[in-house]
Amino acid sequence: MLIRIVKLTISPVHLDTFFLHFDKHKLSIAAFPGCKGMKLLKGISDSNLIITYSHWENEAALNTYRQSEIFTELWSKIKPMFCEKPEAWSQEVYFDGF
Repeated sequence: MLIRIVKLTISPVHLDTFFLHFDKHKLSIAAFPGCKGMKLLKGISDSNLIITYSHWENEAALNTYRQSEIFTELWSKIKPMFCEKPEAWSQEVYFDGF
C-alpha cells in the first residue's frame, strides 16, 4: 500500500472556495479505483494549511488518478489559490500502531 501526503497552503481569501471545490469532488476521489481512503486535514493554528492524506493500492493506482479527469478538473481550479508551492510525499507503512 502507498500513502500519499500532500501539503497545500491556500491563500486565506480563497479558503471557502477551496472547500466548495473539494466538497464537490471528495466522494469521487475516495471512490476512485485503487483509492483505499482519504482525509483532508485543516490546520488548527494555521487554517490555510491543508494536508491531504490518502491510501492507494499502489503507485500505478495513484498515477491513474493523477491523470484522471477528476484530478485535472479539481487541480486546475485550486492551483491558482495556492500561496506556496505544494509539497508531496509518497510513503509506505513501516509500522502501524493504530
